[in-house]
Amino acid sequence: MEHTDEDLVTAYLEDGDETAFRRLVERHQDRIFGYLMGMLKDRAVANDVFQNTFVRVIDAMRDGSYTHEGKWLSWVMSIARNAAIDHMRKQKKWADMPHDPDEGRSFWETLEDDSPSANEELHRAEQREWLDEHIEELAPEQREVLLLRQETDLTFREISDLQDVSINTALGRMRYALKNLRKMMKKSDKTSLAGTTDS
Repeated sequence: MEHTDEDLVTAYLEDGDETAFRRLVERHQDRIFGYLMGMLKDRAVANDVFQNTFVRVIDAMRDGSYTHEGKWLSWVMSIARNAAIDHMRKQKKWADMPHDPDEGRSFWETLEDDSPSANEELHRAEQREWLDEHIEELAPEQREVLLLRQETDLTFREISDLQDVSINTALGRMRYALKNLRKMMKKSDKTSLAGTTDS
């Protein structure tokens, strides 16, 4: 029987079971590191912040800061987010920007799903590289909502709690991020066609 996060938290806090905590970390490390990598864009820095996050997590759990609400991952993500923002503020890379929400179909739905050939795999790798470059160009709050959804699968309610905004604001940031990515794609396509015509 698979233990829930809460089972493992209880085993760690009440019984001092280090293995239980290690299982918690292993269960969620890819999501947390993926989010940090997307925010920080540097593997060494993301790894440092990841380690710092879990130092903070351990200290907070031992201090009784975790309230056993069945949302351990959301709670850890809030600590990871704060650690990332602390780093970006030190690097002077964090800035608030205004946002205007807009409706639209998910950009992710435009990516191919079928088993790729070698050429398609190369195209997909190029798409992923293109996405990473343009996600970096998004306003910080838009980029963060997109990464939280794509990397950690948090709900918009959890994201809104994490960012301390209304759920409509979180949804608006996601929609605007996707709208901007679609605009970037159209612009890239036009630039590519212009280059082909000139050659």
